[in-house]
Amino acid sequence: MAKFISTIDKALSALCVTLSVFLVICVVWQVFSRYVLNQPSTYTDEIARFLFIWVGLIGAAYALGQKKHLAIDLLLTKLESSPKKQNFLNLLINIISLFFIILIMCYGGGKLVLDTMSAGQISPVLGIQMGWVYFAIPLSGAFMLIYLLRDISKELTH
Repeated sequence: MAKFISTIDKALSALCVTLSVFLVICVVWQVFSRYVLNQPSTYTDEIARFLFIWVGLIGAAYALGQKKHLAIDLLLTKLESSPKKQNFLNLLINIISLFFIILIMCYGGGKLVLDTMSAGQISPVLGIQMGWVYFAIPLSGAFMLIYLLRDISKELTH
């Protein structure tokens, strides 16, 4: 399991870095073409928007896996003296997160992708199916699901 998670970590970090590099290139070209050439590139504007969606969602999955995501640990610090209560609270938070990920990101995101694909919605400039852009939602949800299942199993063994 640890090797599988390590492979996912490496893949997600490489994907985030690659997408971020392309995002920066698109934005720099957009600024250059708009202000220097006085002819803004419509392609890079739309590509940058889509890349930003993907970087944000895949980056969120990676951050969850690395436990670097935004967390409010007020209750955990209050329960500092009781490791048993901390483990229970962590387990409860992970289970609530699991239900959210399954319901909203995997099911809802998957339904959004299928509905968008079946409706034939395409992006105005690039002409690609918008379902491919929205596919970042269930994909990141699947990675978050893997990380949460790892964390829940870890909490149960403690």
